Amino acid sequence: MSPQLFFHLGIFFISLKDKPLSQMKDISLYTFKLGNHRNQNVIFIQFERNYSLISEVKQLKGARWSNTLRMWYVPDVKEYRKKFGIQSENIGKLALSKVDTINHPELQRFMETLQLKGYSDKTLRTYSSEFVQFLYYLKEDSARICDENQVRNYILYCVNDLKLSENTLHSRINAIKFYFEKVLHKERFFFDIPRPKKAKKLPKSISIIDIKRLFELTQNLKHNTMLKLCYEMGLRVSEITNLKINDIDSRTMQVFIERAKGKKDRYANLPESILDQLREYYKEYKPKEYLFEGQYGGQYSSRSVQQVFKDSLKRASINKKVSIHSLRHSFATHLLENGTDIRFIQELLGHNDIKTTLLYTHVSDKSIRKIRSPLDDL
Repeated sequence: MSPQLFFHLGIFFISLKDKPLSQMKDISLYTFKLGNHRNQNVIFIQFERNYSLISEVKQLKGARWSNTLRMWYVPDVKEYRKKFGIQSENIGKLALSKVDTINHPELQRFMETLQLKGYSDKTLRTYSSEFVQFLYYLKEDSARICDENQVRNYILYCVNDLKLSENTLHSRINAIKFYFEKVLHKERFFFDIPRPKKAKKLPKSISIIDIKRLFELTQNLKHNTMLKLCYEMGLRVSEITNLKINDIDSRTMQVFIERAKGKKDRYANLPESILDQLREYYKEYKPKEYLFEGQYGGQYSSRSVQQVFKDSLKRASINKKVSIHSLRHSFATHLLENGTDIRFIQELLGHNDIKTTLLYTHVSDKSIRKIRSPLDDL
């Protein structure tokens, strides 16, 4: 008996055998090649002439036949790369070409160590890109024999010449520190190299009135459901895109958040107010695996969610410089203002350190905001 995927919204059962992870029955019968056609990045699909295989390819969303090249192709998107088993390169060929060959082995060891330590793809991309910048600077000098002065001079170059922000500087320093301490095992290499002081920024939240207007003016059911879940459960954008159908359990009214930041699992409370809308959304869109799926299947991209939020802000005439992460900040701020214990908020947000959660006390302290300025009494 095949396993079943259970969507706990009271009415849906979907057998995995009915869930088409790919329209292609045997992927080994095809050859895939990345290319460009009519100024569009595409994936060419080659196979022996066979009407059955042609029929399968035609079912792929966005599939086209090129008369000039005599080949089928689909858009080069993450979902198709995943389905076809095409590995995405973390470091582009152009970027790698600018790194001297003497440091190619060091970059390889750096990336392999990140993978062996189980770092996320996002961290791997960020650290690798930042480390490449350091290798550009070294030119033909080997990173392996690089000394403390060279690193110090590079950081000064980033500060004085490139004028990088504090956050970017910390990201670059973290990447270099990882190389020396985790790849070369020079544990105290950075002991005497100071870090730039980070700006202490408070989380930006949106008022309840503005959030209500934002939801009211987001008419698209999929977009509205997405934004409401971000706010009502305090989710990060990566957490909303990673949500799977079987993570939702309406009987316990909980949602399983798997491998969130720091690879930490947690549970979030499912608001009763969203349950009927979730059922309506599921009936209309019929997602296969992820709760929110993209145009070509697979999970919805973080960039698309951010664009949905940006468009909704504009529609609601909310002129704040905020990102979708502000919905998570607003969730925490509004809970605190309603008297929820800070420890419970810490648990719901998945914070390891209570100090991170305590930042919201600076944003939501109603008592301080009630204090009148002496100017008001003049």
